[in-house]
This record gives sequence, structure tokens and C-alpha cells, in this order.
Amino acid sequence: MKVLRNVLISLLALVVVAALVAGVVINWNAYQEMTRSSRSLNTLQDQLSTVQSNVSGMQGNVALVQGDLSELREQIQVQRDSEEDVGQEDDVLIAGSYTIRSTLPISDAYLSGDRSELDDKQKETLDMASAVLDQIITDGMTPFEKEKAVYEWMTRNLTNDGGLLTVIPQTQEDCDNPYGVLKYHNAVCVGYATTFRLFMQMLEIPCMVCHNTERYHSWDLVQLDGGWYHTDIYSDAGSGNYGHFNMTDTMWGQSQSWNHDYFPAANSYEYCYACMGAVDEKDIYHVPQALREALDNRESNCALRFDSSLTEVDAQIVQNMLSNIDNRLSNSGAYDMYMEWNWVPVDKGFVLAISLNWYDNGEEPVEPVEIPEDAYGKMDDAVEGAFGDIEVEDWDDSFTDYESETDWSGYGAVG
Repeated sequence: MKVLRNVLISLLALVVVAALVAGVVINWNAYQEMTRSSRSLNTLQDQLSTVQSNVSGMQGNVALVQGDLSELREQIQVQRDSEEDVGQEDDVLIAGSYTIRSTLPISDAYLSGDRSELDDKQKETLDMASAVLDQIITDGMTPFEKEKAVYEWMTRNLTNDGGLLTVIPQTQEDCDNPYGVLKYHNAVCVGYATTFRLFMQMLEIPCMVCHNTERYHSWDLVQLDGGWYHTDIYSDAGSGNYGHFNMTDTMWGQSQSWNHDYFPAANSYEYCYACMGAVDEKDIYHVPQALREALDNRESNCALRFDSSLTEVDAQIVQNMLSNIDNRLSNSGAYDMYMEWNWVPVDKGFVLAISLNWYDNGEEPVEPVEIPEDAYGKMDDAVEGAFGDIEVEDWDDSFTDYESETDWSGYGAVG
């Protein structure tokens, strides 16, 4: 009997090993307890039969699991294919809702003077865009000056109105195209990007709408004198601080990723705005003072050019100083802004480009609307006539105690 008992225990151990190989988790503590106990032979035989039965059943379950995994792999691959970046500019869905569409029909009509192929909405878009260019473009401008003029107009004018009577489109379908941007000032990033591209095409400046790999954001790539630059109107809308104007791959690559195989490389710095205004600097320990002066003057950037003698240690020292300053500013609230910085390789050196992004954009506060004195009595009568039967304890609901300069702009505003 003892020999048979040992044989059964050995068989049970073999079955457990086989189960583990098949990927089944066995409670090892329970197994040890079972071998140490003085259970009867019948009990061990019953347990062995149960384990063998479970192992037999697991073979079928394994097959089912393998089938489920195969189906799951197919679903994962389908999802990956749908999320994989596409090597194209137009007809790309952004954020699952907004489509980048070609603006060539409108720009071609502008350049040729033939509007016969345009529908009514395209004709209205052309009229609005043409009026803007007539206003901001003058003879003798260089391509860069034209691009800068369009950037300034878009970032300073295409902001949401702040009053109560904001013009709101009937649908959201036009917020991703030039028609909606120019007519309603109602836009997502796709709308800003396609509108900027339309202006560039009308001015015969090469431009592409670029999207990030994850396809939740879009911006523009513009070509000047053979070099390409990233410009993101959406990020600068309302401020016009040039923080995202004519950036290099190195600068924009810290925030976004995109299809470098399809879109052209932006490695030129001749028209990189941060580089163009850079001040020559030799002392890395002067960076904090230069930044403080830029902040006190509410400038949009601080760009310092260092020569090729700059070392990796120097760059790390600057990094540490800027991180310290950033933490101080973030925790103190001394300036209503946030800062970003990066090193831009240029001819015979590097430019430290620090972007200063102001939250209030330097805009003057909106003056409250002055309500005529005689309107207050009428307001009382109107409310009392409609709601006079409703009593509210200990609350004076009279308008006549309010000063005429009371700001009502926040009540009932159409967003």
C-alpha cells in the first residue's frame, strides 16, 4: 500500500508538471499540504482523477483560448491599421471628426480668374479671402513678408467675439475649412491650417497641411527660398506672439511627431523666426538676466545665439537654470505665462530659443456695457409683471439699486 501511495504521489507530481507546462496555474501551497498530509489512499486516488479530468478538459479550453487569441490578434491589427499614420496631406480625418480637404479649387480660381467651377460657398470663401489679401498685401513684399502678414492677420483677427451677440454658425461642419474660419471665426486646428494654406496658395507660396502621427492636430509647412518651416496658427491664435511661427523640425519635434517620410524636412533656419531675432551672447550665466528683461517687457520670445565653443556641459547648465526659473514662475504666479525652450543648431553655433506664452495675450479688459438709467425701472416692471407672484425671502431683487455700469456681459452669453 505504501509503495502504491508513493507511485500515486509521483504520478500526481507528473500531472502537475504537465499542467504547468500547458500554462495552468496550480496552487503550489495546496499541493505541498496534500503531500504532507496523511490522507487516505482513496482520497489521493480521487484527487488524481480530478486533476487528470481537469487536464483533459483543459486541452479543449486551450484550443478555445487559442482561437480567441487569434481573433483578438486580428482585431488588434485592424485597430493598428486604422490608427497608423497615412502618407498623404488631404482627406485625412483629424480627432475623429474633422477632415483636411483640398483648397486648390479656390486658389486656382483666384490665380486664373475663372470662378465658373466653384459652388456658392467656395465663391463666398474666395471673396472673403481675396478681401483679406487686398487689405494686407502690398507690392514689393517678399514671400516671407507676405507669409508674416497673413500670420499676423490670422492670429490677431480670427478670435472668438467676446460680446453677447457672437455670430454662431448653425452647424459645426464649417469649423474645419476656410469658409467657417473667415465667416464665423469658428475654427479647430484643421480650419486654421487649411485657411493659412489657402492664403499661401493664392500667393503662390508652397504650403502643405501637416498632421501629427496620432492624428489629433494639424498645422502648416511653408516653403521659403527652398527651405521648409512649421507654422501653427492655431496655437498662436489670439496672441500673435510668433511662438509657433516658422519653426524647425528640431523645435516642433519636441511637441509633435509626424510622418517624416512623407512631409519634407524643415531644417532651414534662415527664416526661423526665433533665430532671426537672436542676440549674440557669450556668457551662459547671463541667460537668466536676459530672460527676466524679456519677461518684464512682455516679449513673446527670448533668443540668444552662442558660437560653436558652446559645450554639452554649458547646455546642461543652461537647462538647469531654465528649469529652476520655470519652477519659480510656475509656483509663484509672478507672470501669467508659461515658457518653452530648445536649442536650434545654426551656422557656426546654436540659438537658445525661449518662447514666452502669455495667457492673457496682452489684451485690454473688455469694458462693461453701460445700461441707460431709464432702463432699470422698465427692467423692474417687466420682471415684476411676469414673476411678481413668486416671493423670495430676504432678497432684494430690484434692479434700481444697481449702478448703471454694472457688467451684465457674463449673463446669458452665447458661447
